[in-house]
Amino acid sequence: MTLTDTSSRPDVRADPTSFDPAERAERLTAAGTAWAERIAADANSARLTYKVSGTSAGSVATRIKAGKHRFLVDEPAALAGDDEAASPVEYALGALISCQVVVYRLYAQALGIALDSIDIQAEGDLDVHKIFGIDESVRAGFSDIRLTITLDGPESRERYDELRDAVDAHCPVLDLFSNPTPVSVRLA
Repeated sequence: MTLTDTSSRPDVRADPTSFDPAERAERLTAAGTAWAERIAADANSARLTYKVSGTSAGSVATRIKAGKHRFLVDEPAALAGDDEAASPVEYALGALISCQVVVYRLYAQALGIALDSIDIQAEGDLDVHKIFGIDESVRAGFSDIRLTITLDGPESRERYDELRDAVDAHCPVLDLFSNPTPVSVRLA
């Protein structure tokens, strides 16, 4: 199943920040129930394929298409870009943050942990020696990523630690950063 299939997609609000806690809980519960039923009926329905495409633009920018969404990725001038949008590594950190938020919401609901708000700061260290071909022994990607997560709500520190452990075990983008993922590359 690809995620560009919107035939069973619920109505989506224009402003996703306008949910109240009861509405959010209802939506999380409904999604969890629907996926559980779908997977029980056909285990293969749990396997999703995301399809995203990109076309070069500007100096080093890329126009990305992801389903019905369109966005630009660029680099700052110091990295040959026009600084018209966030860089690929900034989007990667943003993907990690946003995936964490999703999984925090899912598991707070599943574990019955009250959670009013989530604020996440990410920092990633990247050495450009390899990118520019100066030193091939240096890793091209991040050498270290640090997340600072602030959870606000009425629960004890122990309950939020339990939630963090569940999120760390189930967040797909954290898994991408933490484990090698097979990637095949071919020129068309």
